[in-house]
Amino acid sequence: MPEVDTLDALEVRLAELQRGGDGEAFMQALFKHYYRPLAGVIFRVVQDRAVAEDLLQDVFMRIWNHRETLVISTTYKAYLYRAAMNAALRHAERRKRQVSWDEAAVPEPARDTTAEHLDGQEAEQLVAEALEALPPQCRAVFLMSRQEGLSYQQIAEALEVAPKTVENQMGKALRIMRDKLSGLLSGLHSWLL
Repeated sequence: MPEVDTLDALEVRLAELQRGGDGEAFMQALFKHYYRPLAGVIFRVVQDRAVAEDLLQDVFMRIWNHRETLVISTTYKAYLYRAAMNAALRHAERRKRQVSWDEAAVPEPARDTTAEHLDGQEAEQLVAEALEALPPQCRAVFLMSRQEGLSYQQIAEALEVAPKTVENQMGKALRIMRDKLSGLLSGLHSWLL
């Protein structure tokens, strides 16, 4: 378990740097170890790389501005994931409210042929659309579990929610994904039989 030892050592080092008042070294360590994974988490929610980078910059700026008074009650990792997720979810909610009728996507009529559903690019598009249909927090939980490989407990800590909430959100995500992808799945099933 060297990763756990490394993570614990990083947590101790970050705490020492923050307490010692070396703000620059503290921020460099945070940035070095967490920028890429946090950018990935935000990107999966907002689906725009430039927006994800802007939101993450805001998260790091808030930490920089409050570095001397910042109190971390969990781990730095959990705190950062929660801050990044909150920024992404706030952005997604604001964006959802700003969509005007002429920008709203009109769903395409369903297609019937199995051959079309088996096309790799179309399947990827259907999965992307199904992910987009998930509510922001539900999508975040699903992606943290399936793409980041985090356990329900780790997700719960990062989002500061109960593990049962994570479990419920995953169940909801899986139901929605199954419903949205039912045409693809049934087409594949009939093709395989």
